[in-house]
Amino acid sequence: MQWTLVIPVKPLAHAKSRLSDTADDGLRPGLALAFAQDTVAAALACPAVRDVAVVTDDALAGRELAALGARVVADEPGGGLNSALAHGAGAVRTARPGSPVAALNADLPALRPPELSRVLDAAAEFPRAFLPDAAAIGTTLLTATPGHELRPAFGTDSRARHRASGAVELRLDAVDSVRQDVDTGDDLRAALTLGVGPRTAAAAARLLIPGQ
Repeated sequence: MQWTLVIPVKPLAHAKSRLSDTADDGLRPGLALAFAQDTVAAALACPAVRDVAVVTDDALAGRELAALGARVVADEPGGGLNSALAHGAGAVRTARPGSPVAALNADLPALRPPELSRVLDAAAEFPRAFLPDAAAIGTTLLTATPGHELRPAFGTDSRARHRASGAVELRLDAVDSVRQDVDTGDDLRAALTLGVGPRTAAAAARLLIPGQ
């Protein structure tokens, strides 16, 4: 089974506000873009991934991610993360009704294609499935096989909300790169320890990060 991944990217000027203790206002947009670029590049290199649809209204992010090979879908609803994901999944299914779809966070700069492939292969066994984040509170990946709606419920306590929605929680070892999203300085340090992609490495080199 080859998946289409739907990756949401909010306007870069408003992205990653919780990184304010690590990156100032001038650096955060570039850091958020680097996260998204490394995430998309790794996703497209995954053998279980057919293609990537990025949902964004940010012109710079759209150009840069399209240059990597992603399809850009305008965030027409403008109603927040879950609305954007549902819209992106709908656009994918309109073009290919039988496509398996997965929502993937845009802030997985340490993402490794073999680990993503393991997660997607496991998810293929269930109508809907999800992978909790490294903090075991949120979600980094939500999947829906053909004939099933994605029904995203990202945000606060999304692990519990996705479980309550009937999605199966994937319990896999050694997929840390798929679980390590980056919201805080501690998250970024953890991602750097795992080993991030080249764009994030270059952007992070401009920061003074204790412990690195």
